[in-house]
Amino acid sequence: MKRRAVAAESARQTGQVWDSLKKAAFVLGSGLFILVAFRNSVTWHLQRFWGASGDFWQTQWGKLHSLFGGHEVALFFLGTMLAPTIAFWSFNAMLMLADATGVPAFITRYRIQRDRNNPVEPAKLWQAVRTVLFNQFCLSAPMVMLMYPIMQWRGNPCGPELPTFHWALLEIAIFGLMEEIMFYYSHRLFHHPALYKHFHKVHHEWTAPIGVVALYAHPVEHVLSNMLPPMLGPILMGSHVATTTLWFCVALVITSISHCGYHLPFLPSPEFHDFHHLKFNQCYGVLGVLDRLHGTDTVFMKTKAYERHTLLLNLTPLSESIPDTPKQGE
Repeated sequence: MKRRAVAAESARQTGQVWDSLKKAAFVLGSGLFILVAFRNSVTWHLQRFWGASGDFWQTQWGKLHSLFGGHEVALFFLGTMLAPTIAFWSFNAMLMLADATGVPAFITRYRIQRDRNNPVEPAKLWQAVRTVLFNQFCLSAPMVMLMYPIMQWRGNPCGPELPTFHWALLEIAIFGLMEEIMFYYSHRLFHHPALYKHFHKVHHEWTAPIGVVALYAHPVEHVLSNMLPPMLGPILMGSHVATTTLWFCVALVITSISHCGYHLPFLPSPEFHDFHHLKFNQCYGVLGVLDRLHGTDTVFMKTKAYERHTLLLNLTPLSESIPDTPKQGE
């Protein structure tokens, strides 16, 4: 009897997983279909706004392509590794200054967990920086070099012609959807008790994250959850290195914003992922689509953090305009 009950429970859970996967495929597939259906009309207007700059960028790419001659490996590495690394550290340099010194106040007044990292411990910050540098140069760099022959097999990643504006826009939308799927499930897998204590616990040493912690992870997690999800889209699409470079830079800056600990004006809200670091078992994804489908945002949706999970369009911190509910006795 007990064996039957276990089998029934296992079948029920399997059914729930498949049901959730089908729902996710339906929602994401429908979104992609709508995007494809309307992309011509929408991007036509965007391309008019873009104006003649397409010719400008093609000219600049032609000059860079000629400068490198036939050394496309170097050109690929420049785009997929050097440019995103510069984008990551340029953005995080400003954040680390605020984390380490508490100035400028323009940034620190937007801190989400106001009693944490005020300022961050120097030894802890330096440990995070060392780990991130190791992950970037000892893991990310070899991975993008292994990516090059695969991209050559898929197409012509360093060809002389840039992709059209609307095609690059469509590709980046597809990259985002693919990253959401891969990151959500790989991230949730690393939260399994058998894996968490060996791998993902490293990343969660920071219950109040800072920007540079976006890449602070165990090497296994960095490869499977930080690198593969954003790499898969360009590989499957056989993308040009220009699109891949733009995508990698955008992905690194966005994940830095998600971890930065500050809900800054006119930038995407980091409340969702900050809550994940605080509570561990909520908000596993990037866009939040799969969290909604799987019900892994139900606790988050009942909090003040959810009310503050919006684009801040003025200079008043949301912690002031939507303050936490006072505790009893306060």
